[in-house]
Amino acid sequence: MRVGVVGLGSMGMGVANSLLRAGHSVGGFDVRPEPCDALQRAGGRAHATPAELGRDAEVAIILVVNAAQVDDVLFGPTGLAQTMAKGGIILQSATVSPDYPVTLGERLVTHGLRLIDAPVSGGAGGAEAGKLTIMASGEPSAFDDCASVLAAIAGKVYRLGDRPGPGSQIKLVNQLLAGVHIAVAAEAMALAIRLGADPQTAFEVLSNSAGASWMFQNRIPHVLDGDYTPRSAVNIFVKDLGIVLETAKKNLFPTPLAATAHQLFTMAAASGHGLEDDAAVIKVFQTLTGITLPDKNTLPDKKT
Repeated sequence: MRVGVVGLGSMGMGVANSLLRAGHSVGGFDVRPEPCDALQRAGGRAHATPAELGRDAEVAIILVVNAAQVDDVLFGPTGLAQTMAKGGIILQSATVSPDYPVTLGERLVTHGLRLIDAPVSGGAGGAEAGKLTIMASGEPSAFDDCASVLAAIAGKVYRLGDRPGPGSQIKLVNQLLAGVHIAVAAEAMALAIRLGADPQTAFEVLSNSAGASWMFQNRIPHVLDGDYTPRSAVNIFVKDLGIVLETAKKNLFPTPLAATAHQLFTMAAASGHGLEDDAAVIKVFQTLTGITLPDKNTLPDKKT
């Protein structure tokens, strides 16, 4: 199929590469030239605007940061909704409020387009390997018509309903867990360091103990390497946990752990770490307690 990917960050580029490996014709758009150049080197096509991408795509996968960016990509001055052929399918994969896909689907209908509410999980590694988990809901015919696209990018596709909304509901709960797990993993490792434990030893023991989590095992190596290159940034969890709190408030539901984690990520962002990897939330404890974290500039080269 002719597939367009909007947002060629670590997730979007991985999705584009997985689609290319599966034999799809892939176009992409990003506001930065570097990932567009990388897509072309990989065998895809770079487009100057979302509208240009829309003319070239049967399916468009939206992997941007928030609902405002989704609106701009679809309905802005150079939005793709005005150029994509009727019957086209939008896979909207940004993390947004569960209310947003409902109204988005209605707006897209007026353009003759079909929406699959399709948030994803699995990180950059899952995207590159074509093994994402997709929490999806939408019109059954849209699922049928883009089955080969979903198969190329996902290890698991959960069809959660025949209308937009349920996909983003489950993603919201996933982000609550993910954010809390990253925050508590950082707290635990910071405490281990404060107590004088060797960080690498603590990580190895805890990874094989009952307290381990996927996030602990995935994010703490970033801390041990002293490498905060963003795979997913602190600012993402300021946003996502903010959506969790806002949605919970609307439903009169208490979220004390999510609120605490949100404060930790907000503190990290306020301290200047918002664009760093989300594991940089541990730097809050460095500021508060003076612990010394591993620094990639002083660690021995692992290749030697």
